[in-house]
Amino acid sequence: MIDDLPAYAVTPRHVLCVLGSGLDLHAVEQAATDAGFEVDQEYSEDVRDPRMPDAFAASLAAASFTEADWSAVESHDTVVYLLSRPIFPFVAMDVARWTLGLTATLLRSGATAVKNESSGLTHGRERWLELAGDAEKSVVPLYRAWVKRPIADGHGLYFSCGMHLLGVPDIEIEASGDPDPEDLADLIDALALYLLTEERAQEMQDGEGFRLDEDAPRWILSRRPCERYEDDDFFFNPYGFWRLTPA
Repeated sequence: MIDDLPAYAVTPRHVLCVLGSGLDLHAVEQAATDAGFEVDQEYSEDVRDPRMPDAFAASLAAASFTEADWSAVESHDTVVYLLSRPIFPFVAMDVARWTLGLTATLLRSGATAVKNESSGLTHGRERWLELAGDAEKSVVPLYRAWVKRPIADGHGLYFSCGMHLLGVPDIEIEASGDPDPEDLADLIDALALYLLTEERAQEMQDGEGFRLDEDAPRWILSRRPCERYEDDDFFFNPYGFWRLTPA
């Protein structure tokens, strides 16, 4: 990992977009404060935002949204943005867990839809609650909650977004042809969970090999800085990327 990070315009932090209908803003602010979050007063408003259906659709809503979830987004009349404290690696997993807990609390107390502006990812209400219920068991629910993958850049690279919220580099794959998105997701997941759970991951070096199992294709690792986003973008990962290139 990177021990001495340069000063960037944005330190990683969770930014939640919370929708509701007749939402009690005081209750939302109190829940946010209790969880160590703050309300962005500049962008929060008690009016419908017509951009929200498209914004949630672009955040992989289709993977877990029900008709009720879509209806909630369409019929909202309140939008609240909540910002976590800045995230440093040694507290990233705790903040991720607190953020998931806050999401569940809000959904149980009047909010109807939530998405994370820092990874471009949302889930349906029941999926959020399921992930929050499992958050104390392992890092997997936190990874599923906050990391979006695979994303295509249109130039043969496929990548994740959101690992900065867990204090580690994101992952990108240099793939040719027309790869299966599920295969790419499996590969990203395997390396991501290795980074999140294995102490030895902190010692990985450029040129090392990685594969899903003994019979799977071998990939070569190389460390890259995050040049995909500007350093004032909430998607920006100051820990960079691990790129996988076919051996």
